[in-house]
Amino acid sequence: MKSRKKFVYGILLGILGIVLFSSKAVMVKLVYQYEVDALSALLLRMLFSFPFYVAIAYFYRNEKKQVANSKKDYLWLVFFGFVGYYLASYFDFVGLTYIKASLERIILFVYPTIVLLFNKLFLKKSITRNQKLAIFITYVGIIITFGSEVSISGNHAYLGGFFVLLSAITYASYLVGSGWLIPKFGVMRFTAYAMLVSCICVFVHYGIISKINIVNYPWQVYVLGLFIAVFATVIPSFLVSISIKLINSSNFAVVAGIGPISTIVLAVVFLNESLTPLQIFGTIVVISGILLVSKSNAKNKNEV
Repeated sequence: MKSRKKFVYGILLGILGIVLFSSKAVMVKLVYQYEVDALSALLLRMLFSFPFYVAIAYFYRNEKKQVANSKKDYLWLVFFGFVGYYLASYFDFVGLTYIKASLERIILFVYPTIVLLFNKLFLKKSITRNQKLAIFITYVGIIITFGSEVSISGNHAYLGGFFVLLSAITYASYLVGSGWLIPKFGVMRFTAYAMLVSCICVFVHYGIISKINIVNYPWQVYVLGLFIAVFATVIPSFLVSISIKLINSSNFAVVAGIGPISTIVLAVVFLNESLTPLQIFGTIVVISGILLVSKSNAKNKNEV
């Protein structure tokens, strides 16, 4: 009974974490209504997140490690912080200037299939028949959903979709490449350090490129920026970590299927977005493909 309660608790925390993560796209779109550019919106997210991750890094500075960290480990950490959080976040925020929040989440949701492809290309890990089928189903769903959106919103949807796909690719590369580093640093330290690298990259990017004064926006922009940082970045990162610890990553991957659905619901409520019946069908196809990937991964892990 105790283990069952622990599992249910993990599921609930996972759902809450995914819903909060999914709210990011909706809040970013709300920020854009105040004529804020993508880089400024990303800067606000990182400015408000920065103190939290500094505190986390300090709190876990003496966490017991399996092995001593070398200079090369730290260089790789900087690289993955640059790719996995800075580039992925920047591409995502740019993509959201062109497409709907609900469509953004559907495209981002394909990153597990990209992880499989990267594992095949770079780590020589085989792709099973079920995984190949899952990849095919997922991208058929994307084509259905995205093709319908282009007919409604016009060709600029291609550009937005391209940037969000770049975000999914860079995030997937981070997941593939950083797995061997996490045991060396610990989950909390690695995440905090990588996020701090990302924050610094955004600060430098903004300082070099942007000519906009960040203090001239309406107060609502800063409130939304704080909410994006706290409720769509910091808090869900902890909830997801705890959930994975309680129910394991395979079960969490299935729970994560609620992501596109929650984004669609939030976008309808707060942004008055809507999906056509064809897009809803495409979304179901995408989610089915990802769940098949998750089920296949779980089966493979059990066989090992």
